[in-house]
Amino acid sequence: MDDDPDITQLLANYLQPHGFRVSQLHDGAALMALMAADAPQLVLLDLGLPGEDGFAIARRLREHWHCGLVIVTGRRDSVDKVVGLEIGADDYVTKPFDLRELLARVKAVLRRVAPTDDPPVTAQALAPSASRPRYRFQDWELDTAARRLLAPDGREVTLTTGEFDLLAVFVQHPGRVLSRDSLLQATHRREAAPFDRTIDVQVGRLRRKLEDSADEPRIIKSVRGAGYLFVPKIELR
Repeated sequence: MDDDPDITQLLANYLQPHGFRVSQLHDGAALMALMAADAPQLVLLDLGLPGEDGFAIARRLREHWHCGLVIVTGRRDSVDKVVGLEIGADDYVTKPFDLRELLARVKAVLRRVAPTDDPPVTAQALAPSASRPRYRFQDWELDTAARRLLAPDGREVTLTTGEFDLLAVFVQHPGRVLSRDSLLQATHRREAAPFDRTIDVQVGRLRRKLEDSADEPRIIKSVRGAGYLFVPKIELR
């Protein structure tokens, strides 16, 4: 995405013969509409855009979508590069650029963000276990039959329906990165709308109830651009 149509056309003309399907966009609103309708595997993002700043757009991409992100910009200041990479860009390319080098960087990023051989996580795959066992993790106990969470000291911790359902999905799939979309489908039986923060809010509430420090979580960890990972080993009771 670039506000200069000549640059977007140049990139499209070069990338399409290499097997890429290219959308030419020129502002943040157009990109958000595309992400909601048919999110691409990778976004080439300029920083100097009309309206919303490129850094703000990059933050929104990282909060809501798992895709490759390469910043392509005329800003050569090292501070801008550091900020871009800290926000979550996979690469930072400055103009003018060599098209062959840019292609190599695009391919490298796509290799890193490409789906794994694991089967996709779907709502059906995340359906609660019919046996309804009790799960123990780090001295916590989740009783899925009684829908109760017991703390290590034996006290019962109150959970909302959404929090309980989300924790049940996590304990049944430990050690696996679960996307926000799949978690939303499994717990709320609906697709995510653009900028839907339901799962993030519920994860935040669970962390405040489970973690010693919600700012440094050890049980439910964020995986940048991908979703959440339930870390503890599970024991069935």
